[in-house]
Amino acid sequence: MPMPVAAVVLAAGASRRLGQPKQLLMHGNETLLERAIRLACESGASPVVVVLGAHIHIIRASIPFKNAVSVVNNHWEQGISTSIHAGLRTLEETAPDATGVLLLSCDQPRLTAAHLRALIQSFTTQGAAAIAASSYAGVLGVPAVFPRAVFPDLLALRGDTGARALLAEPSCPLQTVDFAGGEVDIDLPADLDELT
Repeated sequence: MPMPVAAVVLAAGASRRLGQPKQLLMHGNETLLERAIRLACESGASPVVVVLGAHIHIIRASIPFKNAVSVVNNHWEQGISTSIHAGLRTLEETAPDATGVLLLSCDQPRLTAAHLRALIQSFTTQGAAAIAASSYAGVLGVPAVFPRAVFPDLLALRGDTGARALLAEPSCPLQTVDFAGGEVDIDLPADLDELT
């Protein structure tokens, strides 16, 4: 039986362009971050690690992390790569036998647990080290599942370069799963309309 896929929710950013912490924006009856954690749990990923950085005190005071392990990225201002590194280092301690990691952000309001399950299913049925990535609006992106063999490539990312860079030139086979609405994210005040 294959070992589980772990999840890392990247939620350390300052949301400067938005002007408020996107992690705490309400979408339905839960915050975007609570929603991302719930969807990751419902996907079957285990454990679920949440990487925090900016606004950590207000986020930790607002969200109970009973279904996830929260970790602080003290270097979040150096870019998203540092959050990926923090998440992977935590997985080495909490899930050393995980076959892969599901990387996701908290600001894609069209994301569903069904899509995450489809990514994990695509990943686990391949039998060899392969990436399962979301496909939307003509690009490949997160959420995506990366096999353990690709962890060194993720740890080699620097600055504000995220996992998408590895999807453009993958070092192993890559499968895609369509994600309708994956291009919708919350970065600017005008994007808040997507939450209604």
